[in-house]
Amino acid sequence: MEENNRKRTKEWQQEEAHLRECRSLIAKNIGEYELQLEERRRETKALFDAVQSGNVELYDQMMTSKSLEEHSFNQLAKNQAAYERPFFGRIDYRNLDERLFESIYIGKHGVLRDKINVEVVDWRAPIATVYYENELGEGSYEIPDSGADEPEKGREYRIDLTLKRTYDIENGVLQGFYDSDVAANDELLVKYLSKNRDAVLGDIIATIQKEQNEIIRESPFHNVIVQGVAGSGKTTVAIHRISYIMYNYKERFTSNEFCIVGGSDILIDYITGGLPELDVYDVKHMRMDELLAHLLHREWRKKYRIEAASPDYAWKSKMLFANELESHLARLRSRILGGCEVADEDLGMLLSRKNNEDFVNDAPQYSINRLLVTLDERLRSRIRLKCQGREEIGICRRKLQQYKNYFSAHCYQGSAVGLYLEFLEIYGKTYYIDVTRVSERIRRGVFDVYDVAAVLLIYYRVLQKKPDDEFGQIFIDEAQDFGPIVYYALRTVLPDCFFTIMGDVSQNVNYECGMNEWNDMTQKIFCGGRDSFRILAKSYRNTIEISEFAGEILGSASRGAYKIEPVIRHGEPVRFVESISTEEAVGSSAEMIAEMQEKGYETIAVICFSGEQKEEVSKRLGKLVALTDTQKSGFSKGVVVLTVAETKGLEFDCVILWKPDLKGYRDNPKLAKLLYVAATRALHELLVLS
Repeated sequence: MEENNRKRTKEWQQEEAHLRECRSLIAKNIGEYELQLEERRRETKALFDAVQSGNVELYDQMMTSKSLEEHSFNQLAKNQAAYERPFFGRIDYRNLDERLFESIYIGKHGVLRDKINVEVVDWRAPIATVYYENELGEGSYEIPDSGADEPEKGREYRIDLTLKRTYDIENGVLQGFYDSDVAANDELLVKYLSKNRDAVLGDIIATIQKEQNEIIRESPFHNVIVQGVAGSGKTTVAIHRISYIMYNYKERFTSNEFCIVGGSDILIDYITGGLPELDVYDVKHMRMDELLAHLLHREWRKKYRIEAASPDYAWKSKMLFANELESHLARLRSRILGGCEVADEDLGMLLSRKNNEDFVNDAPQYSINRLLVTLDERLRSRIRLKCQGREEIGICRRKLQQYKNYFSAHCYQGSAVGLYLEFLEIYGKTYYIDVTRVSERIRRGVFDVYDVAAVLLIYYRVLQKKPDDEFGQIFIDEAQDFGPIVYYALRTVLPDCFFTIMGDVSQNVNYECGMNEWNDMTQKIFCGGRDSFRILAKSYRNTIEISEFAGEILGSASRGAYKIEPVIRHGEPVRFVESISTEEAVGSSAEMIAEMQEKGYETIAVICFSGEQKEEVSKRLGKLVALTDTQKSGFSKGVVVLTVAETKGLEFDCVILWKPDLKGYRDNPKLAKLLYVAATRALHELLVLS
């Protein structure tokens, strides 16, 4: 025992010395980069002034200087961010292929000792996966080929891992370190999870678990669907995956090819707020309805608007509706393009029926109009070929004029919305559905997200002029809130884009329209060799007490399909406060909010189960408590009053549930899902006004 204590003391002294040395290096780097940045800014400004004065030959030199200035700024920012906590992990291993022993420190930000030597390895580097996934002993890691479409072609290295250590460092002071076969043992993980929301987000890189890391580092050339229980880190995994891909595949993807998609502005604000800390900038972000409308380009008119989907028209969200629409469009395609052949009395057969059919069948990604235009191009090329060597003067010109717009004259000239209205009428008659009210809304320019998805499919199949290559990576959070047709449309119109889709069918608040199971997604839409389905069952958000309360509800919400595996972190029991009148409930809420703020909680939510409840509670409670206006400020610290749907994907230090139905949910999966979502928003304390 005494020998172990001496060994531990010596290791502690060595680690403290290394931490001081590392911080000293970072301080030195900060000073150098500050001077370098100042110098490069002066140089860039001088060159800019010269170019503005007419010395345009200096433009390239100015752009190079600007690039160097950005490099200095980024390096300065990384070193400044790393100073208080330079690293969180360490791995010691022997490289079995090159017979070298290495000891590597891993941090949130990479730190350079000089131009070639790395002091702290960035967590996104390929070698860092050893820290997150490998156990002690022999194993391997892979360096992917970032420029290839198949990163599996990268090189694999065999290693023998002898040490995996996790550090607890606060404000530049070593608090402790832990050696284990898992990256972050429960002691350190629970310590981080016990902090407030912002602190948890800041520490999460040090505590990424193996199953999360596998999703983060999954090939960017794969589509990934993740079913994760509440608090399993879906959103965190998604933004870290963005950071990982941008770091390792910068030659293949640029930042403006990435898009984050959510169901509400407050959710998107919450997600994007953590991106700069992960060295991610200039990433697009849109609500789902905005993305679908964006992909319609000029087909989407300014006078159109999108409203919430009605459960009465849930049939529009299903795969049956998408399949029937595709069949209708296939018949239209066959009618317009089938049986086309062109034979000229002077030149003979120009384009045979077989030739045209083969071309059309081999280009399923071409719209009808694009095919017609392309057939005209092929016809012109064929005429020129047939006219070669002929002596007749001007025959080629005459024939080109004769067959001008031979196919493209048949291009559809109407709108995608017009075609959609025609299809609705046919669909209604086929399935004995009254589509009158839907059609009337469409004619007034009012759509729901499923109408827009259907119109987008029509646009892609009939009208699109060129492929849409704007997006390379799309990340969707709270995916279960939208029905399958939305994903079918996106997958169809963006065949070269890769998707990371995060959701929990137990949290589907749009019960009739959204997804209550993943079957359509995994068996009909994302079912190829590059599509994978992952499950995150462990919840890191809630205390044991909150998880147990939520677990009872989950049994009704998912019918036992997915269960919570909570991290062992105890807290206060779920508190039930009985109140008879609204006045009593408001008074109790104000008292509880004051109590929570006194404890140091920074984010508190009062969650209501209807819009009417929210409006009344906001009005009454606002007279007693300073409420945060989420419409103006997005997700921020303070006290907010929200409906369940508005809290999707968010988490708060403390949550007050406003008069939930604690009995009815047992036989009502729709109500159970709402209650499950509301209860699992709480990190530390859950209070129920019953």
